[in-house]
Amino acid sequence: MNSAGVRRRRELKQKEQNGQSIPRRKKKTSSGSSSLRQSLICLLVSGVTFTVFMFMYVDYIPWHLHHRAIDNIVKVFGYYKPVHAVVIDAGSTGSRVLAFTFHQAYLDGHLILDKELFVYTKPGLSSYADNPEAGAATIASLIEKAKDEIPEQYWSKTPLILKATAGLRLLPQEKAEGLLNAVNDLFNRTPFLTDHKSVAIMDGTDEGIFSWFTVNFLLELFNYSPVRTVAALDLGGGSTQITFFPTTPSSLAEKQFIHDAVTPVGKLPVYTHSYLGLGLMAARKAMITLNQPNKTEVESECVNTLVKNRKFHYTGVDYYVSGPTDYLTTIVPGDKLTLPEEVPIVDFKQCSYDMERYVKSIAKPPVELPEKKIYAFSYYFDRAAEIGLIDESTGGKVKVVDFKNAAKKVCNEANVDQPFMCLDLTFIWILLEKGFGLRPDTTVFLYKKILGHEISWALGSAYFLLQG
Repeated sequence: MNSAGVRRRRELKQKEQNGQSIPRRKKKTSSGSSSLRQSLICLLVSGVTFTVFMFMYVDYIPWHLHHRAIDNIVKVFGYYKPVHAVVIDAGSTGSRVLAFTFHQAYLDGHLILDKELFVYTKPGLSSYADNPEAGAATIASLIEKAKDEIPEQYWSKTPLILKATAGLRLLPQEKAEGLLNAVNDLFNRTPFLTDHKSVAIMDGTDEGIFSWFTVNFLLELFNYSPVRTVAALDLGGGSTQITFFPTTPSSLAEKQFIHDAVTPVGKLPVYTHSYLGLGLMAARKAMITLNQPNKTEVESECVNTLVKNRKFHYTGVDYYVSGPTDYLTTIVPGDKLTLPEEVPIVDFKQCSYDMERYVKSIAKPPVELPEKKIYAFSYYFDRAAEIGLIDESTGGKVKVVDFKNAAKKVCNEANVDQPFMCLDLTFIWILLEKGFGLRPDTTVFLYKKILGHEISWALGSAYFLLQG
């Protein structure tokens, strides 16, 4: 060792003896590699924690949330299994095609709705009772729309069904069968998957169950207790349906109205009651022909006298409707530029009386319904939107009494542009309050769509078709 080294060691030893600190040489480290190591460790711990959490608590996460989360992950790796169904709703006032695209959930294969096609055409299939081939042609045009929506490679695996509702149920049997046979011939020539059951008249019970399914499926309520599901009120042209999950002894005792519904969490019993003749158009026909059997030129107490020979077409028959020759009037106040004016109005008291008698002759109030959260759609929504009770684009909620007040207001106006609005609103109010036993202050939620999807029994029917 050289002399400089010896001196250095002596100096360090002397400092140790005197208690002085000795500077140490620092080791060089890489901050970048240390941060990377920490990040990798955190990622690994997070992944393990997430995996353990999913396996331990997956049953406690809403099914629609954990399925979507997992589906989004596996879709990155190329897993996506689309499933399609085409449903044609042949209603009393029009026909609709709904072409649905679902995908099968990765965990258990249940169906998740991705999108749908909705196309509507008027008039209804029942209007072609005397010309079945023309009726079938309207259905053919709807099938072409479905072919444009669904990729061709899936056509042979995609079930196609047509279910006719109250419009055909009200036709004479031979005419209804003529229409169904014409459509069945058409179905035999389509590339979609069909069989001998693909074309049929739908039972009102199924219509109610499938509508209830659609509302609760779109609201994503099947994950929770069935008690949290909502009641569904569907108002069609020829019939109306009430459907809900029953909980009281009085509801469960009516076994003729208790049926199983297929849902993503298994079968659930539901109460459903379909009332043929309490659709909006059926009630309108009953009121305009009251005490005038077998007539097509009629007068109605529920129509303003200014209305003369207004055409109303229902189940293949044209009715020409006028207001009564004996009528009430009211004085419309003038302003600075106009004088007071006497105008004819509908006798709301008489119209309500006649309507209540008709509704009560068919309807039986379900005791449990007033305690349910209620979603109503179809003509309930349409009429409320047309008179401004709700926003047409977003829907909303009303109270039963709002329909009554709206009916009174419309009936006290000389409105020839909407000749049947007084009658229709009076019917809806009477149906809800007197027919179904709802309180005037009962809240009813009115929607046409939920999460961008149409509220229709067709979705429930498609789900049952593919899963049931």
